[in-house]
Amino acid sequence: MTQLKQSREALLKQLKNPFDSKFVKWRVGATSKDKTIGIALAYIDAREVMKRLDEVLGVDNWQSKHTAIDGGFICEIGVKWEDNWVWRSDAAGLTKVEPIKGGASDAFKRAAAVWGVGRYLYYLPNIWVPIKPQGNSYVLSEIPELPNWAKNKEVENWEDVAELEIAQSQETPEEDADLALINETVEAINGTTPKN
Repeated sequence: MTQLKQSREALLKQLKNPFDSKFVKWRVGATSKDKTIGIALAYIDAREVMKRLDEVLGVDNWQSKHTAIDGGFICEIGVKWEDNWVWRSDAAGLTKVEPIKGGASDAFKRAAAVWGVGRYLYYLPNIWVPIKPQGNSYVLSEIPELPNWAKNKEVENWEDVAELEIAQSQETPEEDADLALINETVEAINGTTPKN
């Protein structure tokens, strides 16, 4: 592996590292019909994303540009590798509160996630928590705890850990029973014991 490739991989790992949990904010996603519980959605403020880009890449080695589109924005974030700029982009719609600022900020955070910044938040499991009314909306009554793999520490590869936990959480007793039935059927047909 070349030194340049190692350097890029090291920078990308630093961009992907989870944030200190004090910088993770929460909002209500989907709610129950009776509006007593909702899914807790985690997010990072755009200023924290800028700070991460500055700290890891340096202030002169990244830039962003926004393009207004019908109903929202496309944000492109360029990272300087050697003498070349590499660009990645994503888009977001206008938001209900401060539509222009919110839409531009969301597009920026989504483009940063393409570079790995805050991407781990998309892997968090859906956690239903009690909610309460506040103004014309709802807020979380309690803040869920982040899984260990989503906490700020040097994680070798949080993506592998998150995918493993997601896969394990999706296994159901019905699937185990189905697998047992399939194994029994194969055994009866072949007269052998199948290997899992």
